[in-house]
Amino acid sequence: MGEKHKKLWDQDREKGEPTTSGAVLMVQGTASDVGKSVIVTALCRIFAQDGLRPAPFKSQNMALNSYVTADGQEIGRAQGIQAEACGIAATTDMNPVLIKPTGDMHSQIVVHGRPYRHLSASDYREEFLPHAKPLVMEALGRLRDRHGIVVIEGAGSPAEINLKQRDIVNMNLAAWTDAPVILVGDIDRGGVFAFLVGTLELLEPHERARVKGFIINKFRGDLSLLQPGLDWLEQRTGIPVLGVLPYLNDLEIEAEDSVVLDTYPARSEPSATKELDIAVIRYPHISNFTDFDPLAAEPDVSLRYVSKLLELGHPDVVILPGTKDTISDLEFLRRQGLAEAVCNLIEKGTHTQLVGICGGYQMLGEQLHDPEGVESNEPRSALGLGLLPLATTFLPGKKTVRVHGYTCEDHPIALHPQNQELPISGYEIHAGSTQQLRDTQPLFLLRVAEGGDQLEAQTHPEGAARADGRVFGTYLHGVFHNDAWRRSWLDGLRMTKGLEPLNVTFVSSSRKEEAFDRLAEQVRRHLRMDLIYDIAGIQGKL
Repeated sequence: MGEKHKKLWDQDREKGEPTTSGAVLMVQGTASDVGKSVIVTALCRIFAQDGLRPAPFKSQNMALNSYVTADGQEIGRAQGIQAEACGIAATTDMNPVLIKPTGDMHSQIVVHGRPYRHLSASDYREEFLPHAKPLVMEALGRLRDRHGIVVIEGAGSPAEINLKQRDIVNMNLAAWTDAPVILVGDIDRGGVFAFLVGTLELLEPHERARVKGFIINKFRGDLSLLQPGLDWLEQRTGIPVLGVLPYLNDLEIEAEDSVVLDTYPARSEPSATKELDIAVIRYPHISNFTDFDPLAAEPDVSLRYVSKLLELGHPDVVILPGTKDTISDLEFLRRQGLAEAVCNLIEKGTHTQLVGICGGYQMLGEQLHDPEGVESNEPRSALGLGLLPLATTFLPGKKTVRVHGYTCEDHPIALHPQNQELPISGYEIHAGSTQQLRDTQPLFLLRVAEGGDQLEAQTHPEGAARADGRVFGTYLHGVFHNDAWRRSWLDGLRMTKGLEPLNVTFVSSSRKEEAFDRLAEQVRRHLRMDLIYDIAGIQGKL
């Protein structure tokens, strides 16, 4: 970055540059995973309930768990879910820059929903960030033009000294848009007062002045015992505590960061109270793991994430999920002994089914080729697991589409009732192109949704299954969110074990809406929403 550009950048950091008429409110955190995304989701729902026409915004997001908008663009999953909480369609303006780590200090940079370049951390900082402000501000400006309030989510901590100069997601952005800031701390990890006060101490005076309130998140225990600390914090800083949120279990709000998988059980034996044991392989570059949230909610399913051979056991189903680096994660399976173990479960006559989603689907094939280093910045090829006659080639560009269709009547996967045509919808997001080396039986007949409601006249076959139905794969993310198909497949598994079917147990879309409302209710109960409205400059709404 030139000296002139740097001077202008530094000047902009210290002055507010309000853009358009919609109000703005920013939620920052003392660290990653303190609950910023969930709190933004809750505020979006509350503001929507109160008729404010809200929208979420995060200028720069780093995540492997992505979301495909109605027009086929890719953004961070948190912003997609927050848009759903607002009751609006997600757009790339809500997350104009998405960073998808690929390992070895490199990431794929996605700009307004489309792959831009693979950059190292230093190249991203030196080449991309100095020119990112207009991109960010134009996207935010469009949202403010269309919405009554934009709830902005920060990233990590605003007190990362080495990152502050070229920050586009925390305090620089707050200054550019003249946004008041609410600072969130996580008491469950300990040292919350040190985190909050220490963050303030590391901010510059003009940044500190933007912090208008604290939220303490994930509290367990007697609030009266915490009150002296809250009183001290307010006296020490002059900033009000807006509330203390309890540790909320079973939120059923889709998570973005795979760190949440640490809370899932990893064991070699299934739950004694659940009839179906499903093991999802957790490899290093796992992506879009929220595909499996509906399975975790089923009353008869024990869903667990495993990354070691001793954790695998003899499940009813093994799922190979999506991945940002298919070949590297396939190598991980082989190093861990999981590849051999999974193949043995299939080939030695057990009842186990093997399912591949997206990158996991690619692994099930015979060949993987990355001649231009699309996934890892170097040409590579590898042998797949060889369980389906498929070959995948990774080429520049990415397919990101929403699709609709139905199941093939004669595919071999056991469903209940048998051979019923069922509706299917979801989204594809992948760089690889997969070809059949020999005939396989497809799973679905799909057509692409364009603009969210216009469908192609012709359907195309998608997915592949082995003749005995015990191995199948698909590029379709969200397949388990299809209630009739999910339950029919699970009931087919039950029937192979001599169990009675349960039929449809819940509706995923309704369950999600109920989860948003439960979250909003909890946050209203524990936060001083009157002060939050005052901080946002919105009067007369409560």
